[in-house]
Amino acid sequence: MHLSHSNIAGIKHNRRRRKDTSDLTMATSRMELFKGFLLTYFMPEKCFDEFFLNFNFLDVPCLKIVLSKGLGIGIILGSVMVKLPQVFKLMGAKSAEGLSFNSIVLELFAITGTMAYSNAQNFPFSAWGEALFLMLQTVAIGFLIQHYRGNTVRGVAFLVLYFAVLCVLLSPFTPMLVITTMQASNMPAIIVGRLIQAGANYSNGHTGQLSAISIFLLFAGSLARIFTSVQETGDSLMAMTYVISSCCNGLIAAQVLYYWNCIPSLKKKEE
Repeated sequence: MHLSHSNIAGIKHNRRRRKDTSDLTMATSRMELFKGFLLTYFMPEKCFDEFFLNFNFLDVPCLKIVLSKGLGIGIILGSVMVKLPQVFKLMGAKSAEGLSFNSIVLELFAITGTMAYSNAQNFPFSAWGEALFLMLQTVAIGFLIQHYRGNTVRGVAFLVLYFAVLCVLLSPFTPMLVITTMQASNMPAIIVGRLIQAGANYSNGHTGQLSAISIFLLFAGSLARIFTSVQETGDSLMAMTYVISSCCNGLIAAQVLYYWNCIPSLKKKEE
């Protein structure tokens, strides 16, 4: 069949239109995905409109929201590995010298209180999600401390008992008064726990198998959480918990720097 030049031109025009329509549909789809991602994790719709429709990138309330959400997600991602250096250091040395099990238990109490309270209050995961990963790593450290001190059975019992208590606290059957009281007790638990570890460091004259990387990351994370907890939850109890936590983590971080060149007694004996 012979096609005239006008028919050929028409076919080419229709192909271009279909291609342009397809490209426009794909671009629109990608924009919707991008918008959905931002609305889910970083900002409410009013801020999306302010930034991408009104091009007002200096809107202070929206900037605070985006900064808070971004910090929250960054803290959660960092918390996945924040205590892994401590875990690997214990496993590499096959020793828990310098670490206080009582301090770990009190820290775990504080982390668990934050998880239970945030879950009960339906706070966004970006406001407290790192507690979940810190809990798992702290439990592992607690078990390793018992294991390397020759108390493996006690370590296993510790794991079983802790997760049984955690299931009860996260269930809807636990009274809110219990959870609120536990969250309020976080501050003294954090203070006492860190002071026990600080006292052990001072008594030993070194920080033993404490991981400097983990300590400094915890200090930075707790500082950032002060801002995100105020911005995302507006809960003064949560914010004060992170203020206290930052001060206590700062104390341990200062000791790590002070005892940087001190060699644990175990290493001295090996030498």
